[in-house]
Amino acid sequence: MDRLTNTIRPYAWGSTTAIPQLIGASPTGEPQAEMWMGAHPGAPSRTERGPLNEVVDAHPETELGPEAVAKFGPRLPFLLKLLAAGAPLSLQVHPDLQQAKEGYEDEERRGVPIDAPHRNYKDANHKPELICALTPFDGLCGFRAPEEAAQLLEGLGVDSLKPYADLLRAHPEEAALREVLTAVLSADPTDMERTVTEATAAAQRIGGAYEPYAGIAHHYPGDPGVIAAMLLNFVQLQPGEALFLGAGVPHAYLDGLGVEIMANSDNVLRCGLTPKHVDVPELLRIVRFEATDPGVLRPEASPNGEEVYDTPIDEFRLSRFVLPESGADHDLTAATPQVLLCTAGTVRAGALALAPGESAFVPAGEKVNVSGSGTLFRATVVA
Repeated sequence: MDRLTNTIRPYAWGSTTAIPQLIGASPTGEPQAEMWMGAHPGAPSRTERGPLNEVVDAHPETELGPEAVAKFGPRLPFLLKLLAAGAPLSLQVHPDLQQAKEGYEDEERRGVPIDAPHRNYKDANHKPELICALTPFDGLCGFRAPEEAAQLLEGLGVDSLKPYADLLRAHPEEAALREVLTAVLSADPTDMERTVTEATAAAQRIGGAYEPYAGIAHHYPGDPGVIAAMLLNFVQLQPGEALFLGAGVPHAYLDGLGVEIMANSDNVLRCGLTPKHVDVPELLRIVRFEATDPGVLRPEASPNGEEVYDTPIDEFRLSRFVLPESGADHDLTAATPQVLLCTAGTVRAGALALAPGESAFVPAGEKVNVSGSGTLFRATVVA
């Protein structure tokens, strides 16, 4: 078993206090957005044996287990993160596996540099993800019903939003959502900036259901993503609740601290709330234009005390243990690779004592028992 030393990414949207508070460190004054735990080459965790990606590359079947290698290839299939949003992330969507393969191969064939700002596909993998709240956590997830979105837009009393409301009511669901998102992202920038400014003033004045969008506009004044965000469901997670985000579902995280797990991919297509490249035609090809219930997940308890967040994919499986002061040891030995993360209290995993924010990599088949008093998240795969 390896204690992990992890990189904290300083993205501009990150909270300056949430991760330091969890790990018991002093804030630096700079944003601390994500702590990465895994073997992603962009910021691999470090072990006494070397960077985790190099450890896995050297002996994939030993570290990952033959079942995981046969199913996912010779790399750790997931990336675990602590995510601390102090401002909204970009409104975004992820491709499915076939779309990712086609998009990556197309950009490779056309010679688009992998680090080009207009490149959409950094790899050939999909990126389903799950976010589990550690604090109250706000986000946007999936489209509202068109009628509900029309009413929300109309309630601002902004004349230039009326055509969007009319479009939402004029067509069947898929066509209505597609036409309005296309119109918002393709509008004349000067006209859209004026519309967003008027909508922001109205949202600030009215408050209530409009408060999240006034907050988004505070960070991204004039951005068409403010209007696009109003087409989506606003979700507030309580600690322990989670959201699963599959392919084609538009979403954005707004505020809060959570544990995030995802397939090992960097593929993101942005819809707004960002100064980065927005490829509207490709985005419209990937988005699933259907109204959805966000589907807030609560963990399902098993007899051994493990609480599992059930998802429809195999690249990751996230669960947690809330360990009482005098609880028994839990045997977590598995034929698949694991990353263990403590988020509260003190947890002993084998010979390692883990404090909040500390984590460990457990190779496939290695004997590991956990005990202590606190909360432990367990990330593995379904092989």
